[in-house]
Amino acid sequence: MKFAAVGKDSADISNLFKRNRAWAERKTRSDPGFFKRLVSQQNPHYFWIGCSDSRVPATEIVDLDPGEMFVHRNVANLANVSDPNFSAALEFAVDVLQVRHIIVVGHYGCGGIAAATSDQTDCEIGRWLIPVRELRKRLLHNSPSGEAPHPNALCDLNVLAQVEALVLNPIVGAAWARDADLTLHGWVYEIADGLLKRVCTPVSPGRQRGTI
Repeated sequence: MKFAAVGKDSADISNLFKRNRAWAERKTRSDPGFFKRLVSQQNPHYFWIGCSDSRVPATEIVDLDPGEMFVHRNVANLANVSDPNFSAALEFAVDVLQVRHIIVVGHYGCGGIAAATSDQTDCEIGRWLIPVRELRKRLLHNSPSGEAPHPNALCDLNVLAQVEALVLNPIVGAAWARDADLTLHGWVYEIADGLLKRVCTPVSPGRQRGTI
């Protein structure tokens, strides 16, 4: 089977290569040793579990260079133990890179959170968001007013739920059992002002639950 790039799509992709070259040249001019350091700089202290949203670039938000943070992203920043992609990233971060901090980062205006408030659809995104939808149902059931949680509140609580899932994750448990210096964090990013906030207390072996 043959494929051919045509028209505007081809021009758009070519523009990305052009921008890449310009970026590499700027980096080299401002820091001649940048790329040489980067080759051996995979020694991060942080594992970022964030949303796939294109407006939430992990290293840029905290002003780190590539190589200073190991990153896993998925829709609605889930720490799903049944997802082999996530589990492989977590295992590599904890056992190979020996990160010291695992940070779950949600963001307001999350499309995944919004989708979880609608009726479930029999598609990949619908199935992926089942944990968030179930969380929302529990919150609605326990609400004295019977009102659904505000999307921002659901975003906060989803982050906390992922931190709690990490507490129970066998990879994290094994690391704590061998006295690894590993702390879990739950944050939310506000796209409107670019700022992060904590939504739970840091969790370490001696303090194994976060609270809003």
